[in-house]
Amino acid sequence: MRTRDRSIPKRVRLAAFLVCLPVAGLAQQAPLSVIDWLANPAPETLPGTVLLEPPVTESGLTPQIEVTPLEALPVPLGLVSTKVTGLPLDLWQGSDPVLLAERLMRVPVRDNPAMQTLLYTLLLSETRPPYASRQAAETVLLARVDRLMQLGAVDPAQALIQLAGPTASQERFRRWFDATLLTGDEDSSCAALAASPHLATDYGALIFCTARRGDWTSAALTLETAHALELLPQATLALLDRFLSPEIFEDLPPPAAPARPDPLTFRLFEAIGEPLNTAGLPRAFANADLRDLAGWKAQLEAAERLTRIGALTPNQLLGLYTQRSPAASGGIWDRVEAVQRFETALQSGSADAVAKTLPHAWAAMRQARLEVPFAQLFADALPALDAPQAAALAWRIRLLSPGYEEAALTPAGTGADVAFLAALARGVPRTVTPPTPQAGAIADGFDSDTALPPEMEAMLNGGHLGEAILEAMDRFGSGATGNHDDLGVALALFRRVGLEDTARRAALQLMLLTRS
Repeated sequence: MRTRDRSIPKRVRLAAFLVCLPVAGLAQQAPLSVIDWLANPAPETLPGTVLLEPPVTESGLTPQIEVTPLEALPVPLGLVSTKVTGLPLDLWQGSDPVLLAERLMRVPVRDNPAMQTLLYTLLLSETRPPYASRQAAETVLLARVDRLMQLGAVDPAQALIQLAGPTASQERFRRWFDATLLTGDEDSSCAALAASPHLATDYGALIFCTARRGDWTSAALTLETAHALELLPQATLALLDRFLSPEIFEDLPPPAAPARPDPLTFRLFEAIGEPLNTAGLPRAFANADLRDLAGWKAQLEAAERLTRIGALTPNQLLGLYTQRSPAASGGIWDRVEAVQRFETALQSGSADAVAKTLPHAWAAMRQARLEVPFAQLFADALPALDAPQAAALAWRIRLLSPGYEEAALTPAGTGADVAFLAALARGVPRTVTPPTPQAGAIADGFDSDTALPPEMEAMLNGGHLGEAILEAMDRFGSGATGNHDDLGVALALFRRVGLEDTARRAALQLMLLTRS
């Protein structure tokens, strides 16, 4: 069982989003020492020869020189080294930047943690943008940041844009400003805006940041200008009025909550004492509830939501689950109690206590679609259980953990499904009879003779590795909903490009997790 982290830091540890791959060492010859160099004989000098060639010039004048500028390679950008991710720097080369950005934004990963991990790896790995233009590089960068924000991974999104240079353009700054508003780091972005006011896309950010710096007079003057020239929507102007002059509105009803607030509107509502519920807002807003300002229930709900999509580590979720005793019953409180009782049983060392509490904890986590995080936390600590049902459940939990291959060596129970799961975890599902059509499609994906469609072969042959992986992820999403041909092709491509662990985990999760 992993050590829990009871605090939710402002910066999520970025390495927790990735599957660490072995580092491939490059064989290098050590340089010669001075003694070695002196000991080596100098090369034999060859006698001069007369070149029986015509003269290369007929005069002593300086020849005319033609100069052709060489285009510099784009600078690699990413938070995690290629030595960790195993992906090449030229992952995106040759791909159309606009189509690539669209693929990055739409590839489905919601119901499969293995696909989530792969997408985070693609988004955070150090890579070069396509060799097209500066605008092409910007298109891909902004798509990476936007998808991270969409997933709720605000800390990595903020770090990526900071690494790229958040003040290089208004589009970069807008994304950086939004991220800092949700993580509580707006002082840094406001300081940058004070130094370069032209970065603001509207007067709202200028007014907010001016007030944050303590210059309320200048903020009020800017707001008056915005009113006079109608530079902002009326709802935003009214909200800024309340923000700068709260005493005037003390006896008035609160403003209506907007359906789709931006991060600045969200923070302004919080500042006037009317915080918005993040449950119905995009995932990125859930990060605001991880701060100490939020109550425990809000923190728990936000942590579950972010862990479900892989944007928060399981260990941080466990830290919140075990922070204190449940305050009530029903819903999330039942999950908290079930996990706490199971952890207590695990720490007691009693196999009987574990067998008794495991089914309840598993049912609670299954209801929240948090089975894989639960497996990552507790699978290694599960003892050998005598009760057949508990032992079978514990084995399936181990198959959802990083130790799936070791678990496959000691299957619990008999039957075609058990045999197939064990074979799949070892990477040889074709050695047994598939129990279902879905299992048959998975087995086809592990057949070395499975051919890829011509368009996927063309991507690989053209060096479009990243685009080919995204295509396989799209097909896996289609295969998960019943298109068995797409499922087999997706797994075959993952294995073809060296993503064997991803292929096995994704297939095991597809078979073991019930999703509607």
